[in-house]
Amino acid sequence: MRVVEIIADLAVDDIDGARAFWAEYMGLSHEEFNLGWVARFTSPDTGQHVQVVTRDATAPEDATLSVKVDDVDAAYAEAQQRGFEIVHPLTDEEWGVRRFFVRAPDGTVVNIVRHRE
Repeated sequence: MRVVEIIADLAVDDIDGARAFWAEYMGLSHEEFNLGWVARFTSPDTGQHVQVVTRDATAPEDATLSVKVDDVDAAYAEAQQRGFEIVHPLTDEEWGVRRFFVRAPDGTVVNIVRHRE
């Protein structure tokens, strides 16, 4: 498995309120996606972004980080082999990603994800 990108999942109470701050005030005006419970706001000039989450739609816990990998199946198998706690099983989500949640030894919940082709 190779890590492609790491994205902080910022907990917010309200996506619209987050948009007012991050998109309008901070200038991250390109809304890459918005599923109603998770959204990403990006600077059209620099590509810098923030991802905000109110409550994960399908997982029992919210992740602190989303880690994009090149091979999510290999990452899942290795997490199991190492005995890490799987918080949310390997799942093909309806919004086009394959992912699972794993708990790091410090308790951090990490969303390991790959976009499906």
